Amino acid sequence: MRKDLIRGSLVVVVFTVLLGLVYPLVMTGIAQVAFPGKADGSLVRKDGKVTGSTLLGQAWQKPVLDANGKAKVDADGNPVTEADPKYFQPRPSATGYSAEVTYFGNHGPNQNATMYLTRQNLQAYLALEQPYDKDLKANQVPVDAATFSASGVDPHISKANAAIQAHRIAAVRQLPLARVTQLISDRTDGRGLGVFGEPGVNVTKLNLALDQEAR
Repeated sequence: MRKDLIRGSLVVVVFTVLLGLVYPLVMTGIAQVAFPGKADGSLVRKDGKVTGSTLLGQAWQKPVLDANGKAKVDADGNPVTEADPKYFQPRPSATGYSAEVTYFGNHGPNQNATMYLTRQNLQAYLALEQPYDKDLKANQVPVDAATFSASGVDPHISKANAAIQAHRIAAVRQLPLARVTQLISDRTDGRGLGVFGEPGVNVTKLNLALDQEAR
């Protein structure tokens, strides 16, 4: 009995050290050497400061100004913002694109809350895009433009969504539509393992490329 206890305890200790310490350290070391950027979270830096990650979606917003040109605040003193028209916009987020509390808005497809939120997102999308695409109708808007992603921080949108937004970007940035379309194509990721899911456009990478193209 005593031998079995000693043997079992040794096995637990050995495998705890191997799998809980040695293995993670070895994998982390390999990742840091082979893929340092990805291992650190694919961070985006601007002027030496971390401003995001290409693995995460984020809000591309600008302050709403009052008649005096000052930034508006809400009743709680928080800045009021709106979608910045010079950037591609990601999918709506139930978490405000917070990487600390990723989750999906847990509403069923037949709930009134789902219908209300989807309609609200659709109206906001049309209000942003129709001034630059007069022929755009509600039934032409891709599903991902009005619905939440599972995590709330998905950096990808559909190719159809990006194609619609390209009209606005070309007009606001004064770029040829063909050039914007090429930038979209260059930042489009294929299906997972070539067969899973649909191709997606990484909005974070795309907006960074836009800033390099036309400041």
